[in-house]
Amino acid sequence: MRFVRGWRRRPVVHRVTDAKPSLSEDIGKREKSYFIKMGIRLICLVLAFTVPAPLPVRLLLFAGAIFLPYVAVIGANAPQKGPSHGSDVEDSGQSEIPRHRREIGS
Repeated sequence: MRFVRGWRRRPVVHRVTDAKPSLSEDIGKREKSYFIKMGIRLICLVLAFTVPAPLPVRLLLFAGAIFLPYVAVIGANAPQKGPSHGSDVEDSGQSEIPRHRREIGS
């Protein structure tokens, strides 16, 4: 059992809310965000060609159609944000196991 340093020795408590979301859940959220942004881009592109609007409005719609794919891809590839640890959780001092060493050996 690990204890927190200090004048009081109390056990380190790990909470389930400190866990990162699963990979499939994270990918699902990023895919949903990407498809929403690309849908908005498609709407901007269609409106830019079909709606008889003043030139500044059409330019704004074209700008949305041009720059939204960049924003969508950057957002989809953004790394997962880690949980915020409270002050009562102490770092174990261990680094993550490399991917090629995650198997159980004999």
